[in-house]
Amino acid sequence: MERDLVDGISETWQRELPGVVGDELALAKRAARVSGLFAERVDAELARLGLTKAEYEILAVLRASGEPYRLRPSDLSQRLMLSSGGTSNLLRRLTAAELIERAPDPGDGRSSWVALTPHGVKTAEEALKAATAAQDALLRAVPPDVTRNAIDALRALLIALGDSP
Repeated sequence: MERDLVDGISETWQRELPGVVGDELALAKRAARVSGLFAERVDAELARLGLTKAEYEILAVLRASGEPYRLRPSDLSQRLMLSSGGTSNLLRRLTAAELIERAPDPGDGRSSWVALTPHGVKTAEEALKAATAAQDALLRAVPPDVTRNAIDALRALLIALGDSP
């Protein structure tokens, strides 16, 4: 069987602290490595478009919400697992870039809406296409059955860990 970078890390820990680390380290390190490889490619494409990963995530969630492409700031924070302060900072930057606009909620004076501008819709779609193309390019060297098996195995693992809707 071929070896990857994690095999060496696991062997080092087995040598240094036998029996202390095992599959949990191998799984966590491999998951982080796969995530890192995808993030590296996607982040490069987003940077080319002048976006950070967090800005992209907000644009993508708004675009995926369907017309009129708007949500409350609290919904964005919850979906992206961001603090309200972190969300506010991102929304200020996206507003300054004219990618979103904020409007008070006429039905609730304590709340507001965040909506994509037409430029924001175009940018969100362009960013999503660029991110998807970068991920697809990374996976081209992987046989489709390996990709499918990994998807299914990770889904089963996440469900077993209690990560369900």
